[in-house]
Amino acid sequence: MCRSIKTLREPYTPEVTDADVEAAALQYVRKISGFRAPAAHNAAAFDAAVAAVAAATRTLLDGLEVRGARQAARAD
Repeated sequence: MCRSIKTLREPYTPEVTDADVEAAALQYVRKISGFRAPAAHNAAAFDAAVAAVAAATRTLLDGLEVRGARQAARAD
């Protein structure tokens, strides 16, 4: 759907920053809404959606278990 959103889970991205999550959320909301920047009367809904998608993204990433990641970390 959004080819510019990069994969944020290990091993593709070893460290995910809040800026990475926000950028992905913003790209997603832009794609879904069709707005690059919303009009003033839609800004609150747009910003709330970006915040909700960012929170859901962080929840997802925090809950994923990447197989082999723990063993690789112990080997270092």
